[in-house]
Amino acid sequence: MLQPMLTSPIFQNEWPMGDLLGRNCTGGMINIRKRPSADSEVIKTIYEDTVLTWYREVIGDAPAGRTSRRWVETPEGYIFAPSFQPVKNIPNSVLTELPQTTEGPGMWAEVTVPYVDLNLSNPPARSPWLQAVTMPRLYYSQVVWIDEITTHSSGQVLYRVNEKYGTYGDLFYAAGEAFRPLTEEEISPINPDVEEKKVVVNLAQQTLSCFEGNREVYFCTVSTGAIYNSSGERVEEWGTPVGQHPIWRKLISLHMSGGESGAGWDTVGVPWTSLFVGSGVSLHSTFWHNGYGERLSHGCVNMRPDDAKWVFRWVNPEVSYGTGEITVEMPGGTIVEVVEV
Repeated sequence: MLQPMLTSPIFQNEWPMGDLLGRNCTGGMINIRKRPSADSEVIKTIYEDTVLTWYREVIGDAPAGRTSRRWVETPEGYIFAPSFQPVKNIPNSVLTELPQTTEGPGMWAEVTVPYVDLNLSNPPARSPWLQAVTMPRLYYSQVVWIDEITTHSSGQVLYRVNEKYGTYGDLFYAAGEAFRPLTEEEISPINPDVEEKKVVVNLAQQTLSCFEGNREVYFCTVSTGAIYNSSGERVEEWGTPVGQHPIWRKLISLHMSGGESGAGWDTVGVPWTSLFVGSGVSLHSTFWHNGYGERLSHGCVNMRPDDAKWVFRWVNPEVSYGTGEITVEMPGGTIVEVVEV
């Protein structure tokens, strides 16, 4: 086997200390303030992917044009919470052999460090996102399919990332320590014998509730369709569709892309995806913002990773570990009811 080319640092393990950390997830620079307010003095400006210790979340003043009042206190000051992804640094023991699944050797794995650099193994780059970045990375809570384990001449154990669904064909090598293998037990269905299930998404409150009959069994805040773009223009197609929609496809991880050229999106490794509208609208985990409670998406229901995973396991249809995907015909699976109030 040819040795993988390592074009970037393969593993970063010198993160700040703390049980909980935060990452600048905006893709640009953000300010650290003296107080939890956008009118407060700027202490420092940090670049994308900068990681700091997360002390606590506090309530401050909402910046102009935003509704969130959530801020994060760090050792250096306060950061607007929607711009700061909560992350942890939990390196893993590496495997030397892939487990067997119903589809052959391979495993689903979750990133458990703030980020891990990717090394493209089959250039040239095909995915639009890959062509647009200088340092391709995966981030905390992303889930991907691993189909090969190899050891570099440096002694570094590498996992090969090969997306199963929505891929453009790019393959990557990344440090094995960054990935925690998922087990079949942790994706197993929750309350599979309950027949009467329904998900209710409230656009006005930016919340999601799971009901078994009339009993609410799960609740969380979410981020739905933005309606307005960054210029303040109304974008009707970004709104999350109101009505009752059955889940018709579920994927443990999906490479998502869409929109018009120049204003579209292309995102690798979106975990815990449950599609409920044919145009691609879904419930899914989010790692590129922390703005739950605000309308920020292009129509999907963005969720915290733990929330998205619980709902994924709870709603029907069930997904097997090996395939990591299922598509069903109408009448479909669990109903997602989107309401305006």
